Amino acid sequence: MKVKLKICGMRDANNIMEVASLKPDYFGFIFYPKSPRFVADDFILPVKLSPDILRVGVFVNETSSAIIEKAKTYPLDYIQLHGSETPEQCQALRQLGLGIIKVFSVGDDFDFEITKPYKSVADYFLFDTKGKHHGGNASTFNWDLLKQYDQDIPFFLSGGLSPENMNEVAKLDGMNIHALDVNSGVEASPGVKDISKLKQLINHIELIAKD
Repeated sequence: MKVKLKICGMRDANNIMEVASLKPDYFGFIFYPKSPRFVADDFILPVKLSPDILRVGVFVNETSSAIIEKAKTYPLDYIQLHGSETPEQCQALRQLGLGIIKVFSVGDDFDFEITKPYKSVADYFLFDTKGKHHGGNASTFNWDLLKQYDQDIPFFLSGGLSPENMNEVAKLDGMNIHALDVNSGVEASPGVKDISKLKQLINHIELIAKD
């Protein structure tokens, strides 16, 4: 079971470069003003940030024009859509050459049928924990529900991931997991990642890959 790693909620320049030395596959930058990890309007990416780490912009019910502007400014490789964005909006952004990650908030009553209209317009899905916030709820959902998913589109697993529950992730072997999306579970404070926790998590991921 080999999975990639996305570290989301990055915004501090020094922390970005420190975490980049661990060579994650993706960085997530949140452009949603109501998030405690919002990058702020004056956000500047470190010039020395490796292009090998793919850049994901996280948006919630944002206009396509605003998304496109941010994608050009930073520049972004993928757009992560965390709200009620339509398949039509996903398709329009994808036609501009942007990768699309469509997010679904999963609760006990989640119906995976709602993912089907997005299959042709998203590169990946992301399954996160349903809660009062658009992401960052710091809790896991019932991963047994993923057995109801047809596994057609590879997905990011998100919601409360930390070094402590990596053994549970290993039990999801056989599912179409593309990457783990970590945020609050590896933080020292909102927007600042704890290097020690990240190293622990990466060690667990490497062990999972060997099993």
